[in-house]
Amino acid sequence: MSTVRVLVGTRKGAFILTSDAARQHWHVDGPHFAGWEIYHLKGSAVDPNRIYASQSTGWFGQIVQRSDDGGKTWEPVGNTFEYAGEVGTHLWYDGTQHPWGFKRIWRLEPSLTERDTVYAGAEDAALFRSTDAGKTWQELPGLRAAKGSLWQPGAGGMCLHTIVLDPVHPGRLYVAISAGGAFRSDDHGETWRPINKGLISPYELPDADADVGHCVHSIALHPRHPDTLFMQKHWDVMRSDDGGGRWHEISGDLPTDFGFPIAVHAHEPETVYVIPIKSDTEHYPPEGKLRVYRSRSGGNTWEALTNGLPQENCYVNVLRTALSVDTLPSCGIYFGTTGGQVYGSADSGDHWQAIVRDLPAVVSVEAQVLP
Repeated sequence: MSTVRVLVGTRKGAFILTSDAARQHWHVDGPHFAGWEIYHLKGSAVDPNRIYASQSTGWFGQIVQRSDDGGKTWEPVGNTFEYAGEVGTHLWYDGTQHPWGFKRIWRLEPSLTERDTVYAGAEDAALFRSTDAGKTWQELPGLRAAKGSLWQPGAGGMCLHTIVLDPVHPGRLYVAISAGGAFRSDDHGETWRPINKGLISPYELPDADADVGHCVHSIALHPRHPDTLFMQKHWDVMRSDDGGGRWHEISGDLPTDFGFPIAVHAHEPETVYVIPIKSDTEHYPPEGKLRVYRSRSGGNTWEALTNGLPQENCYVNVLRTALSVDTLPSCGIYFGTTGGQVYGSADSGDHWQAIVRDLPAVVSVEAQVLP
């Protein structure tokens, strides 16, 4: 019988939640790295025992940890991240130029096919790759060559927070940067181009036709339809059907089109999930009701999923990497909140239960089905 593993990164440690295929009773293991901020945990698609963790500490800086036994033991791996080539400058909020500087790793994304290859998204925004399971890292500087001098920080910093590996087109990667925009590579990350046509950012960019500088919050795709991308932006839920060549809005009848995460059902390419919050200044659900919204038509028409979720006096947020799906036949959906709850649904969102409560604020959630 399959095991479902949900990796949870929080402001004060990491937790590993496991269940059988019924997903009704969960074992909670942790905290790992108690007291330290864990920005992201991600398991390997090739080796079920391997997990990477991005640990950020005020005392020791950024540390990447790796486990090769499913989280029983951990070891720090290579933690030298250096910008390659001519570093240059980028824009700051006030339009002045600032030098690039490394702060932390926001995202770890293991290769879909190569056991020892893993990508890391950094702040200030850069993409790194390791081909030796994290021992050494090399920046892919072609990304910053895509008008990096015009990128600027979002409210959370100038971070590369999303890495999407295309499972069908060899060498194709997508990244999203706050506030640089979305970018695509078709040659394993050597060269990049902005893919922001159709995005409108009147509060961020005076130029409606600007091809960089948009604040993209997250991107998702379905393996069977990899040319169709879904995006949660700083205002607006968007869709592209040509690999990011052009985007159009699908916010439809959502109560608000502001939010952070977006996810696609494991088996239904046109079923999409978002978790709206009230605004960019009020980071909590509209009306204090925690609702996941699902579209079964690829956008525009959305339904609120509320069964088992608090519908009054709920003022938590759900961050950009805190929503994930599993691949079991009745697709499981999972998300974590800044209030320390992790919710799960074993039936594609129709019913929810709190898997665990009272954790530190949840930063990331990643679900995986193990053989």
